[in-house]
Amino acid sequence: MLERLKKSLLEAPIFKRGSYNYFIHPITDGVPEVRPDLIREVTANIVRIADLEVDKIVTVEAMGIPIGIGLSIITDIPLVIIRKRKYGLPGEIEISQKTGYSKSQLFLNGIEKGDRVIVVDDVISTGGTLLATLESLKIAGATVVDVVIVVQRGDGVERLKSKGYAVKTMVLVEVDESRVTKVMESHNDRRRDA
Repeated sequence: MLERLKKSLLEAPIFKRGSYNYFIHPITDGVPEVRPDLIREVTANIVRIADLEVDKIVTVEAMGIPIGIGLSIITDIPLVIIRKRKYGLPGEIEISQKTGYSKSQLFLNGIEKGDRVIVVDDVISTGGTLLATLESLKIAGATVVDVVIVVQRGDGVERLKSKGYAVKTMVLVEVDESRVTKVMESHNDRRRDA
């Protein structure tokens, strides 16, 4: 399962951002192109492993968008995109995020108190963006029913577990300075009720 995803990750080029070995991939960067067959494989797997008894899908700009849109189209569940731009809408929540290589502000709109949501995103490394997202959803009064991330790299899942959050991932990757050295299907990607 997830053969397209695993193969494409093993072929991903690497570049250094400071001391961080960053892999470039269509799911995580939109480069060189986002292929429909890859998005189909990823979203079909989300449907297989996720609890989709939710009111809304939540994702983070930018690379969570293709995943969120694909999932929204096949499930008919509305999509909320956490954006990098302030819109000043009533109830907007500002999110401070810190990743392994950047700091920035994000903005949450479109979540009502009592909404049941699933959070989907492309990659988790340090867990900084996801932690900020989950905390902002709590502030908004939403119930996070499930969290599904495509690629796991680093200790972000463990960081979130230590804060009481459960995260499902599809594949784990290891990267060195020249290539993705290992891709394996995650063992935390099973549906809760399975």
